[in-house]
Amino acid sequence: MNIYGLDSEVVDPAAVERTAQRFREQRIVLPTFSQLRDPRTAPSALSAQLSSVDRNAASPANLWRIHWYNKLDGSLGGVPEHVVLTKELTGVDAPIVVAFGDRFPMIGAHKVLAAYGCLVPRLATGTFDPTRHRAIWPSTGNYCRGGVAVSKVMGCRGVAVLPEGMSRERFDWLERWVVDESDIIKTPGTESNVKEIYDRCHELAQDPGNVILNQFCEFGNHIVHRLATGTALERVAEHLSSSQPELKVRAFVSATGSAGTIGAGDHLKDRFGSLTVAVEALECATLLYNGFGEHNIQGIGDKHVPLIHNVMGTDVVIAISDRATDSLNVLANTDAGRRYLASRGVPPEMVTALSSFGLSSWCNVLAAIKLAKRLHLGGDDLVLTVATDGAAMYPSELSEALERDWTDGFTEVSAAQVYGEHVLGASEDHVLECTDTDRNRIFNLGYYTWVEQQGVSIEEFEARRDQSFWRSLLDLVPVWDDLITELNGRSGALPLA
Repeated sequence: MNIYGLDSEVVDPAAVERTAQRFREQRIVLPTFSQLRDPRTAPSALSAQLSSVDRNAASPANLWRIHWYNKLDGSLGGVPEHVVLTKELTGVDAPIVVAFGDRFPMIGAHKVLAAYGCLVPRLATGTFDPTRHRAIWPSTGNYCRGGVAVSKVMGCRGVAVLPEGMSRERFDWLERWVVDESDIIKTPGTESNVKEIYDRCHELAQDPGNVILNQFCEFGNHIVHRLATGTALERVAEHLSSSQPELKVRAFVSATGSAGTIGAGDHLKDRFGSLTVAVEALECATLLYNGFGEHNIQGIGDKHVPLIHNVMGTDVVIAISDRATDSLNVLANTDAGRRYLASRGVPPEMVTALSSFGLSSWCNVLAAIKLAKRLHLGGDDLVLTVATDGAAMYPSELSEALERDWTDGFTEVSAAQVYGEHVLGASEDHVLECTDTDRNRIFNLGYYTWVEQQGVSIEEFEARRDQSFWRSLLDLVPVWDDLITELNGRSGALPLA
């Protein structure tokens, strides 16, 4: 068994047979990776079934909604839903295009895609057996929710491991979805306390009934984002350029987090020659400054370099303060803030779209603004990014910020101050345009986490320095798709025609 989820053949045929039996009983059919990339290729019988299924229900049918083409009403769109942020809001000429992650089913965040990409290859190869294994999902919030969701609808037992200081809404969701309250394991700290999560998973791994699906080193996370997220953003860019042929994709901006999402940058670079921009929290800027500390940009982890981050393919690194993301969350989600934005001439549909931005989404947008300023990007230069989740995951964080920073109330004057400081005043500092020396320095930082702490061999660690390693990962897609199709055939849950 490959500990990074990279098996390319059936390891345990008996486990696959037991999985097929369970899927047969519970009428579970799995989409292939290629169908997640292009949901229009899904079987018509399954597509028709979705119209009667709530997109937030714990239904196996919602596995077929784990893609970027969902509309808010649960129907299928031809182009991923997105917003184009223009100068009226951002203060920069370059249009910033944000794809909405809160359209994903069950959890309202795109991390359910990563969870699917990590678990399904293990089911198809027999390295995860739903009749005897528990799926352990270490995360700072959204990935473990995605893992619990896909586990539940696949007839598996899912366990969330996350810091105790995450938003109340994450825990409320988990409490509704887990089989037992003991399936929520809280580790010390907050968003940037990833090492504590790893330590707890080492303890859990002593039980052979637990399978650790660590998003930071499961290459299925990278592969599914490079394939599905990269292609979805390409589709958005093509849609926009169909009416504005002069547009060109200049950059993809993504908070590093587990470094799964930033894998989409590899696809976009192959397609458009665009830059890949990694974003982190200023309070513990690891890639930029080898730093340590705490931050509250929930959804981006930090204080380590994930194993699945293609560091040598990264072009720019930008750090954003959690003070800025907290403040912009208040600006976008209070009446005074929305009135102020409207008074500045920000279009109503753009103001409304901001409710689809969670804290890490604002982090991405601010980094895109800083990039546009640093590179002097113009009106024809598209900057692509994603909103991992929406404001629905952060009402408790909104209340805390208001009580902490605006004890006399948040007014339109407050909104003007926030907007002036954090948007118009976004500076070009804490931006690194990477040289090969910079890339190698950042790459080497990963040694301490993965070789010294997590026991990865130096040969496996070093292999990732070469771009051929990352390109070769895509060779697994048709192999995994064949194994998924074979598993579906064994279960016979529904004709795939």
